[in-house]
Amino acid sequence: MDFSAVSSALKIIGELTQEVTSLWGIDEQVEGLASELRWMQSFLKVADAREVDNELIRTSVVKVRELAYDAEDVIETFSLKVASKRKGGFSNCIKRSACFLKEGCLLHQIKSEIEKITARIKELTRQLKTYDVSKFGVDGEGLSSSTQRRESRRPYPHVMDDNIVGLDKDIKKLVPVLLDEQSECRVVSICGMGGLGKTTLAKKIYHHSQVVDHFKHLAWVYVSQNYQKRKVWVDILSDLNILSEEDRKMKMKIEKLAEKLSGFFEENKCLVILDDVWSIEAWDCLKPAFSARETRSKILLTSRNKEIISHADKNGFLYELQCLNDEQSWELFQKIAIPPTNSPDYKIDAKMKELGEEMVKHCAGLPLAIIILGGILATKYPLLTEWLKVSANVKSYLNNDKGEVLRDVLVLSYDDLPPYLRSCFLYLSQIPEDYEMPVDRLIQLWVAEGIVSSKQQEGDEGQIAEDVAEGYLMELAERCMIQVRQRDIATLKMRSFQMHDLMRDVCLSKAKQEKFLYIADQSNACQLSTIGRVRRVSVHKYFPLQCIKSPRLRSLLFFDKFLPFEEQENILPLTMERYFDNHEDELFNPLVWFVGLLIVSVLGTKFSGIWKYMFNNFNFIRVLDYEKGGDAGCKLPNDIGKLIHLRFLRLRDLNFFSSKLPSSLGNLRCLQTLDLRIKHGICLESVHVPNVLWRMQQLRHLYLPEQCSPETKLKLGTLRNLQTLVNFNTKCCYVKDLINMTNIRELEIRGPFNIEDFNTEELDKNPSIIQSKYLYSLSIIINDEGRIDPRHLAHLLLSCENISKLSLDVVIRRLPEYRYLSSNLAYIKLRRCELEEDPMSTLGKLPNLRILELHEEAFIRKEMFCCGQAFAKLESLSLKDLSHLEEWKVSERAMPSLRRLEIENCRQLKKLPDGLRLIATLQELKIESMPKTFKDKVEEGGEDFYKVQHIPSIIFQDCE
Repeated sequence: MDFSAVSSALKIIGELTQEVTSLWGIDEQVEGLASELRWMQSFLKVADAREVDNELIRTSVVKVRELAYDAEDVIETFSLKVASKRKGGFSNCIKRSACFLKEGCLLHQIKSEIEKITARIKELTRQLKTYDVSKFGVDGEGLSSSTQRRESRRPYPHVMDDNIVGLDKDIKKLVPVLLDEQSECRVVSICGMGGLGKTTLAKKIYHHSQVVDHFKHLAWVYVSQNYQKRKVWVDILSDLNILSEEDRKMKMKIEKLAEKLSGFFEENKCLVILDDVWSIEAWDCLKPAFSARETRSKILLTSRNKEIISHADKNGFLYELQCLNDEQSWELFQKIAIPPTNSPDYKIDAKMKELGEEMVKHCAGLPLAIIILGGILATKYPLLTEWLKVSANVKSYLNNDKGEVLRDVLVLSYDDLPPYLRSCFLYLSQIPEDYEMPVDRLIQLWVAEGIVSSKQQEGDEGQIAEDVAEGYLMELAERCMIQVRQRDIATLKMRSFQMHDLMRDVCLSKAKQEKFLYIADQSNACQLSTIGRVRRVSVHKYFPLQCIKSPRLRSLLFFDKFLPFEEQENILPLTMERYFDNHEDELFNPLVWFVGLLIVSVLGTKFSGIWKYMFNNFNFIRVLDYEKGGDAGCKLPNDIGKLIHLRFLRLRDLNFFSSKLPSSLGNLRCLQTLDLRIKHGICLESVHVPNVLWRMQQLRHLYLPEQCSPETKLKLGTLRNLQTLVNFNTKCCYVKDLINMTNIRELEIRGPFNIEDFNTEELDKNPSIIQSKYLYSLSIIINDEGRIDPRHLAHLLLSCENISKLSLDVVIRRLPEYRYLSSNLAYIKLRRCELEEDPMSTLGKLPNLRILELHEEAFIRKEMFCCGQAFAKLESLSLKDLSHLEEWKVSERAMPSLRRLEIENCRQLKKLPDGLRLIATLQELKIESMPKTFKDKVEEGGEDFYKVQHIPSIIFQDCE
């Protein structure tokens, strides 16, 4: 059941004070509406607890959501107007007769709309009461004890990012095929039905040490069913690092992309993974980029269609992945369903083992089915009664048909979700297939739409909404309904995730069934224009926005460019770029420039029309998110100030000719997330942000442009709820405003940082800059604008007593003393610091440091020394582009926990330190872009090999 919509509406109503509603004479209507919504919320909880499965109930859930959204819109509109009147001197204005008549009309309209919504809820209530819900109780006391336990219990923290069982033999068979340069086989294919683990196997091979060492370049791309040829080729070129920024800006012609990729493929030894190729037609469309005749490069593709391989390469190698046997199935199930224990003698309860083995047999050896089933049971372990319930459901859900087993398990996983996770999961249906979703962005979207709030679940009142949302996402990962892709290097929290395409299919099916959203592209634009009550639209491929006729639209997510290059070509018979390409010898001809300006004018009109339609027709929108940016016209129109309900506005990478943002942004008082990292015309150096952000007192996440115009200094001292602040600098902001941000968690400083009125004589007399005890990440990036005063840096770090992540990309010459560094630091990255003294003596004292990266002239002396007992907890060390480093010494007891060491492009380094041979924990050594003489010393038979022979994985890359 979807409780979030009703909860969000009640939250908005709860924020209205009795004083305001009484003054306007609508307290009776508001309380009546709240009462009906509370009853509806109670009914949904009871229906879910009793697992009522009825068509009327299912359709009623959709109606309840719509009613809750309407209620939210009306109450919030009223609230915002009242706030506006108060700020404008409402108490004086109301006395004037003309204004009194205007307020009277507004009062009548508000009352009327609330009464209409209340009447609709009552009618729905009357229908639902036929199911004898009178005994349920409006306060929700009818909730079953099992549901209460399920909602209060937190999942076990044993998420595994890459569960692998039974793939070792597959890897041993496939890797030699890829490494064999004598064979004429160029295409290797992993085939099998969905859920067998084709992608997991391909990833293991992609990261295999022998494969990484053999191929000079590697690239991975998701093809999927709805692939776009240009995107696939661009992604491969980007992975191979051969697509320049200039190529991107010039929008290279698709034929040139194929030529560039084919030529590189022929000249270099590459491995390209094409994941999830659906058809022979898809291969035929993509193969021009792989048409090189004489090459040592290879392609590994995964597919459910084994006919592709013989078509793609007559000498190709087909590998059909098999289902797991009973022993492997049980091993995989235990990894997921049963939390790890420190006791070596621990044994699972005999009855639970019997139940588990019986349930696993129904999964027919399909890894994904076993993983999902294990995810369901992991949240119920060790309650035998809960496992018995799932076992009964498994028997009723699943049959022996392998093709149906997997979908049935996926559906079971959805039906088992507790109420607070249903909307969270359905929201994921908006994400395109194979899309890697950043966790921070999803959490901000959930909070903006009211799907998650700080008071949603009993026991979470002390948590802010973002923490609650993170817990919910973790639970979806525990249930194996999402796949963790990246983790934060310091905190190990999820940074990004994906959905398996089969799980996404179920999610999309459920979302459509509940009318939760609409996915739009050019193929269904006409259909969308006939639907009047669409609340959420996710644009996967560009289509005319004018097709959306819903005035109550709440969310608009763009996963394609604002106006893709192909669409610009459709608007004009000749684009500006192509016109100038054809007349490059006539650039000083006035006629050429006249035609160019005409083209710009036509496109500008198109851009302006899109913005105008959006701002004048979607007045209740709460989320506006642009994923891929792109050209967006001359400037952001002033009409954006009409979208007063906006909570989330992301304009990142949108390219405007004008760098001036409108002052009407200040009207968006409800904004929680604002991303202004826009691009701008070539001749413009910085973006002008009007001094209106201080009005947005609900802001929680603020991303300023990389370069802000210093013409106006921004006041940010009112933003007390701010958790994320990116691209702060003291040229356009006041450093004293940071003191008021007592909830700040992540701070990125880009550009100048100077502390006003700094006492250089008595440093301890300066007030603390950071007052937030929650700040965990600090990043400072200063390029050509100058250094940071070492005393200012030391004072800033002294006030960051709880940070665990520190990144310094700035010339500082000398590292601050140990006493200025937080003992909680787990991750430090130093880049371009040009340290003139060895930093290891200071950094080695930090008790919790796990990851250290010294990159690009972070240190400019010849010798570096890690002394005894230094870096007690260091697990990963990366040394890159240290062009002065010649000698590195490691003493006997230093770095006792080191697991991973990376040395890249430190070309003056003569040899590895002798102390490495004493570090028994080392698991991986990666040596990249080092001289061949250095590589020869480290390889077996070399003079340094005895220092590293105990390391299981040694990888050499680009050593010449």
